[in-house]
Amino acid sequence: MTTDPPGRIHREQRGEIAYVVIDNARKANALGTVLLEALRTTFETLAADPPRAVVLTGAGERAFAGGADLSELGALDVESGRTFITKVHAACDAVRRCPAPVIARLRGYALGAGLELAASCDIRVASDDAVFGMPEVRFGIPSVVEAALLPRLLGRGRAAWFLLTGRNIDARTALEWGLVERVVPAAALDDEVDAVAAAILEMEPQAVREQKRLLAFWDERPLSEGIAESIESLAGSYRDGVPNRLIGSFLAARKRR
Repeated sequence: MTTDPPGRIHREQRGEIAYVVIDNARKANALGTVLLEALRTTFETLAADPPRAVVLTGAGERAFAGGADLSELGALDVESGRTFITKVHAACDAVRRCPAPVIARLRGYALGAGLELAASCDIRVASDDAVFGMPEVRFGIPSVVEAALLPRLLGRGRAAWFLLTGRNIDARTALEWGLVERVVPAAALDDEVDAVAAAILEMEPQAVREQKRLLAFWDERPLSEGIAESIESLAGSYRDGVPNRLIGSFLAARKRR
C-alpha cells in the first residue's frame, strides 16, 4: 500500500521578491501537517531576512490551496484536532507576521484553510476563474482560526452568509465583497501580480514594513490605541531623516518642472 506524498513548499528568490509555491497539485494543493509546518518555517525564515515583497501561490491551475487535507481531517479526534488546527493558525500567522508585504496569487480554488491562508496575505490578486469557499460546516465543524479575519474583510453579514451556508462564490463576487483586491483574466494573472509587486518596490522599504506592522496593530487593538501608536510611528520615521530627504527631492523635482 502506498500513500500520496505530502507535497512540498518551494521558495525562489527573483531579485527583491520571494516566490513561495504550495506544491501538492495532485491533491489540489491541500494543506496537511507537513505542508503547514513547511509553510510556517518558510515564512519564519523570510521574516528573519525579509525581501521587499513575497508572492504566495499554488502549483498548477486547479487551486491556490484546496483546504485542509481531508484524509487527515477525517481521522482527527479532540486532541489531534486541536493540534492540527493550531498548525493551520501557526502557518497563517507566520504569513501575517512576515515583515514584507505578501501578495496572494489566486488561481482556481481557495477553500477552507486555503482561504484562511489567502486572507492572511496583505493583497489578493485573483484570476477570473478563481473560486472561494468555506465548506467546513458541511463536514460538521466550524470555520475557525484565521476565518476570524473574514468579518473584517467582508463585513459581518457577508461573512455570516459565507460561513453558515458553506457555499462557494466566484471571483467577481469576491471582488464585490472585498475578499480580493483585483480580478483579471487568467492569462494576465502573472502580469498583474508583477505590477502589484513593482508598485511596492517603488516605495521606501522601511516605510512599507512599518505600514504593514501598523495594519496588523490596527486589526488587533482598539481605535484609540491604533491612533496613538500611529502618532509615535510617524514621529519615529523622522529619526533618520528619510522623509526629509524624500520630500525634499520631490519638491525640488516639482520646482524644476
